[in-house]
Amino acid sequence: MYSKLKIFTGNANKELASEVAKFAGIPIGDADVFKFSNDNSFVKINENVRGADTFIIQPTCYPVNDSLMELLIMIDALKRASAQRINCVIPYFGYARSDKKDQPGVPITAKLVADLLTTAGAHRIVAMDLHADQIQGFFNIPVDHLDAIPTFARYFKSTFDLSDVVVVSPDTGGTARARKFAKRLNCSLAIGDKRRTGNDGNAEILNIIGDVEGKTAILFDDIIDTGGSLTKMAELLSKKGVKKVYAACAHGILAGKAVERIENSPIEKLFITNSIPLSAEKASCEKIEQLSIAEMLALSIKKIHIEESLSVLFR
Repeated sequence: MYSKLKIFTGNANKELASEVAKFAGIPIGDADVFKFSNDNSFVKINENVRGADTFIIQPTCYPVNDSLMELLIMIDALKRASAQRINCVIPYFGYARSDKKDQPGVPITAKLVADLLTTAGAHRIVAMDLHADQIQGFFNIPVDHLDAIPTFARYFKSTFDLSDVVVVSPDTGGTARARKFAKRLNCSLAIGDKRRTGNDGNAEILNIIGDVEGKTAILFDDIIDTGGSLTKMAELLSKKGVKKVYAACAHGILAGKAVERIENSPIEKLFITNSIPLSAEKASCEKIEQLSIAEMLALSIKKIHIEESLSVLFR
């Protein structure tokens, strides 16, 4: 059934790709992906992919432009090697926050990246927790949009006493996402009133909308970047009488002083997925715990290959 299914990976997250391949029961395909001394990326597919259903597992995370170029070149290499179908599994979609023209003279880079992937020869995109759902519409090819809510929900249901839990969205933009998570946990919802101030993009947390006093709060968002907004929200929740504060974010970029901010914040534990690999320094932080999405990705790959619905992954 899976004889024509092949999985490849670039250098962005080899650990995740290996774990996915293990769950799928399919070895990682043989390919050379490296840089020449002149900084040019090079890809060579070392096995026969003619007529194969191929999947490239490659989040476009740091270094974002290198990861993206590797993905584009791998697509082209597979196309020229006569692969029947090229599916891009992009657990973290870089440039996703550049999804609209919110000031004069700026590009819509998420749309540009979608066009690049399509033009290179991708037939399908499998993404997870896109910053905005409308990014799916930037593609003129099928997009399967997975989310980490089932992964987080299973963990919290098996580990936490949910009787006094409130899910908190750090801002109004993430309300729908947080509401879905709260519904999974059968608990209440609160929303942070956050404003961006000045040209530096710093956030000011003004208020919490909802009842949080005496409860255990789970801050829920799609991305934690520098950690500024999340830690400020955690501090405000503590002042509002929350017993404990936890955080769950699908993508842990953890740029700049994010780890230091988390360590010095009231956040008891930050849960992230392994969509983006952690450096040794970040992984050593006792407050950060990764939950694996490998099994979910492996199931999605196998179901796409045999043309079955992915709806089971959202239950």
